Amino acid sequence: MSTVWNSRYALRTLRVKGSTIRELLKLTQRPEIISFGGGLPAPEVFPVKRFEEACHTVLEEHGAEALQYGATEGYEPLREMIAQSMGRYGIVARSENVLITTGSQQALDLIAKLLIDSGDRVLVEAPTYLGALQAFSLYGAQYIPVPLDNDGLCTDQLDKALRLRPKFMYILPNFQNPAGVTLSEERRQELVFLADRYGVPIIEDDPYGQLRYEGEHLPPLVVIDHKTFRRYNELTAGNVLYLSTFSKTLAPGIRLAWIVAPSELISRLVLLKQAADLHTATFNQMVAYEVAKNGFLDQHVKLIRQVYRERRDAMLSALEEFFPSEVTWTRPQGGLFLWATMPEGADCRSMFRSALAENVAFVPGDCFYANDAPEGCRHMRLNFSFSEPQQIREGIRRLSIAVKMQVHRAKRGSLELAGR
Repeated sequence: MSTVWNSRYALRTLRVKGSTIRELLKLTQRPEIISFGGGLPAPEVFPVKRFEEACHTVLEEHGAEALQYGATEGYEPLREMIAQSMGRYGIVARSENVLITTGSQQALDLIAKLLIDSGDRVLVEAPTYLGALQAFSLYGAQYIPVPLDNDGLCTDQLDKALRLRPKFMYILPNFQNPAGVTLSEERRQELVFLADRYGVPIIEDDPYGQLRYEGEHLPPLVVIDHKTFRRYNELTAGNVLYLSTFSKTLAPGIRLAWIVAPSELISRLVLLKQAADLHTATFNQMVAYEVAKNGFLDQHVKLIRQVYRERRDAMLSALEEFFPSEVTWTRPQGGLFLWATMPEGADCRSMFRSALAENVAFVPGDCFYANDAPEGCRHMRLNFSFSEPQQIREGIRRLSIAVKMQVHRAKRGSLELAGR
């Protein structure tokens, strides 16, 4: 029904599309459905007792401060702890280089506000994180997609893409969402070199970096950038802006993430955050600090890695057992997702409806591609962190019924085309 408000909406809001994942999750709330759809951490690993104790301590010892307005930059002890903990990965930053945000989604929104004018080009991986596309598109971004393979972003295609002069690159180097792949060290070096050569900054989004189950840790892009080009400057004065979050290591419900950037950039982001929400919830920050301090988070992450590795292995084993040979998938060394690829002619949107009939859900791959790329229809993202191993096996068995139907249809379509 038309109202007086219809003619008052800002033009940029017409570009906003709903999150496919959030909408799919509404369909999968029925208890009989096994969902591989959301990027949900396992609730079994939430440190509930530690949070309960931390809430009590914060309210008893710092109640007035915790319930009061706070600094836009964030709770200083938490910022100091973050800056110190990142040092183990070679990221040398001070608390003034850290801005606490209300989840990673706010970090992406603030960066988009700061950097994107309508019509600006942003280089992204194909596929890439849907939430980033939502945030950037609101401000009128156009996209330069560069494909992935099992070693991450195909840097041999970067030179041509960078000649199109993107405003910045958005990269998820570790256990990429949605593909689960990790950017190799050689390609990290090449990416940083080309970014410097063309003067194009990098947004390095690293929500999953601590969740490595096998293989060696690889240096962050921000560290490579500093060591290669900026040996005598502070680390955060370089060409890379770094993001991370507590959502995958503590709990997503506390909505706490952070941006690491040069002080000048942080100052500008602070002004934008003041206009958005004044500051992230003081109580949440103080509780998170109380939970994570004294080495607890380091030990807790070890538990998460153990649980998620078991669940990843359960999914990989079930895929081998139940899926037809025409389907391939990635083998992530960490993170929360793997990426399955159907044969030519498959339609994962159609397959999603068939899967729901079998009481199982996933996310069709097309929503992770900028510019409505048709190749997305062959893919699906599968989350393995949320369900227990026995549920994973049963869910993949159910999903295989829909997969085999879709593979059969794709083969039949190919034969019909060949016969014309």
